[in-house]
Amino acid sequence: MSDKGTLRVHLKRFRFEADSMTQQELADRVGVTRQTVLSIEKGKYKPSLELALRMARVFGVPVEAVFEVVEKEKESK
Repeated sequence: MSDKGTLRVHLKRFRFEADSMTQQELADRVGVTRQTVLSIEKGKYKPSLELALRMARVFGVPVEAVFEVVEKEKESK
């Protein structure tokens, strides 16, 4: 993915908007560890498609709202 763009993750914003949901609460709802949520938020780990879909479902939004691919041309602007 590094050749085509980068993954921008909006999990923290969605957690905040969901009554300040904690990383642990999100992790429990999607079946992963808090450390996994932290790693995704920091961009150190890219979730599987299944996990990305489960996370988006928690917030009731499309997966593209939570995970955004930013093309290289757009990044530099």
